[in-house]
Amino acid sequence: MIFWGPPGVGKTTLALIISHYLEVPFYALSAIQAGVKEVREVIEIAKKTRKVILFIDEIHRFNKGQQDALLGAVEKGLVIFIGATTENPSFEVISALLSRCQVYILKELSVNDLMTLTEKVIMEDEYLKTKKFDIREWEAMLRLSGEMHVNY
Repeated sequence: MIFWGPPGVGKTTLALIISHYLEVPFYALSAIQAGVKEVREVIEIAKKTRKVILFIDEIHRFNKGQQDALLGAVEKGLVIFIGATTENPSFEVISALLSRCQVYILKELSVNDLMTLTEKVIMEDEYLKTKKFDIREWEAMLRLSGEMHVNY
């Protein structure tokens, strides 16, 4: 699968959650720093063990040869591939790899969504609902969440 969305929407976090839920090892590579050698190392680990998640951040920065190195392992089901990109994968991911992936578009939550979610967690979380909260600095909290353009 490929997660496409702006920075900070949770692409990496979502991949980690999937790994935790499936209880499979998680190998993260950055396309900026890694190459075919690192991809092949993870594939060899997957061959010797069981399925693993191979997460490649900035997949759009891998060239055709680097993306081709993934193809066989994805086709054979050796790895559960999750790519993350801020660029349109239709233009940046080779068609052979793209045709074997589902693309999920992730979008930022609105200010109202973030506020509603925060209030819901405070009221429903078993631990947090036993505490008293008085959020006085919504603007500061929303800015820390990545909503730097907030004018609350």
